[in-house]
This record gives sequence, C-alpha cells and structure tokens, in this order.
Amino acid sequence: MIKGIGIDLIELDRINQSIKRSSRFVQRILTPLEQERYRQLNEKRQTEFVAGRFAAKEAFAKAVGTGIGTLSFQDIEILPSELGAPMMRVKGYEEYKIWVSISHSTTQAIAQVVLETT
Repeated sequence: MIKGIGIDLIELDRINQSIKRSSRFVQRILTPLEQERYRQLNEKRQTEFVAGRFAAKEAFAKAVGTGIGTLSFQDIEILPSELGAPMMRVKGYEEYKIWVSISHSTTQAIAQVVLETT
C-alpha cells in the first residue's frame, strides 16, 4: 500500500553557488559514504550529484509529511544498487519500501519518492 509520495525540483546553479559559498554545505547534505562518491566526480557531476541527493531527500521529507526540519539530511542516504539505480535508506523508516527516482537536465535536478508498506 502506498503511504506517501513526494517530489522536489532544484536549480543546479543554486546548488553550485551553495557548494562554492560554504565548504560545509556538502558535509551537511551528504552522508560520509555519499561524500566518498562525490569526491570521485568532476566538478560538473559533483553539482548534479549533490542536487539530485538534495532533491531526493527533500522529496522523502514531503512523502512522510514532516519536511526536512524534522528529519536530518544525515538520516537519509542514497547509494547505487548493484545496477547503479539509486537506493534510499532512512533511519527510523526501515518498515517502508522506498522507491526513488532522480534525474537532471543541464539546469535542474528532480527527484520523486514513493513510500510503500507491505
């Protein structure tokens, strides 16, 4: 049964400016494992990576109905599956099956999250 859906859209320029303005921005948004993947990318892909994760984490917060203020970005982790698809794990929400999709264009990133219980 579907328990919630969320979607978020973010401008890549906004994320790029935040990265350049504060070295702590990436540390605030990405978990340590996500940061390891981030450091392996070139600058353009880094911006897309952070923007996609930011949008997905915001979409999750919308799906559960709390907003990101109640959750921490550090409680939400998105790593690739064996096939490369994003897989989301969230502390305190282990009972949910979480479906996540992330995409980006040259100017924006978008993510959608669906929460399901069995």
